[in-house]
Amino acid sequence: MTTEGAWILTLTCADRVGVVAGVTGLLARHDGFILDSQQYADLETGRFFMRVVFARGGPRFPDDADRLRLVLSGVAAEYDLGWSLTRSDARLRIVVAVSKGSHCLNDLLHRQQSGALSAEIVAVVSNHDRLRSLTEWHGLPYHLLPADKAAQEAEIGRVMHDAAADHLVLARYMQVLSAGFADRLAGRCLNIHHSFLPGFKGARPYHRAHERGVKLIGATAHFVTGDLDEGPIIEQAVERVDHRASVDDLIRIGRDIEALVLARAVNALGERRVFLNGNRTVVFQ
Repeated sequence: MTTEGAWILTLTCADRVGVVAGVTGLLARHDGFILDSQQYADLETGRFFMRVVFARGGPRFPDDADRLRLVLSGVAAEYDLGWSLTRSDARLRIVVAVSKGSHCLNDLLHRQQSGALSAEIVAVVSNHDRLRSLTEWHGLPYHLLPADKAAQEAEIGRVMHDAAADHLVLARYMQVLSAGFADRLAGRCLNIHHSFLPGFKGARPYHRAHERGVKLIGATAHFVTGDLDEGPIIEQAVERVDHRASVDDLIRIGRDIEALVLARAVNALGERRVFLNGNRTVVFQ
């Protein structure tokens, strides 16, 4: 059995006895062969989260997506599931927004070219023209945004719509989205912040970290909300530094961490491993 032709079922519901048995039993009765299953019960919120990867295991397995969804709709109604079903090879389509810094965009483009990105970059938007040649060298459209903030966000929305993009990834896009635009993209907009949040939010975190003499620096990938740098955290990493590190050293080291953390977060989203849980996330490994 391989993952070829496999499906990914993700679900969340109020926690109760029998959810796992209900889902897995249904799949078994229809010759669904489970390749991977992870679940988590949040005892504080009373919510349950589950991700199941499965494939055809016999003749009773539904022949097409519509029949499979119809089969699953029964258990979804029984347990009041919020659920989604996607093919395991379906690529999450993303638009990447950048300003002048190239390290995160370059890393994502390289990963896509080498087949190591579990998503598909379909366009790049920017408030500067500096990274056009890099983007177009990879065969992707590059959209220079207008100067006006409202017009910028309208153009981003248009590009996402025209490219049928699911998510917007802010790869060092040095603009603050309006609360209204962030709300419209709730759960679909990802940012990389060059700090180990919640410390040193906002601008110039490496300078402030240097002033405080920190021994660990890091980066945080999080969902964007109307509150600046307060969105649910998806991925973080840190690197140890010492008293010899200058601001330039911190920035250089930090850029590597930022690129890595952002790629991990994008891959987690692309593999349907991320669940919103209030102001937190559940991220299956």
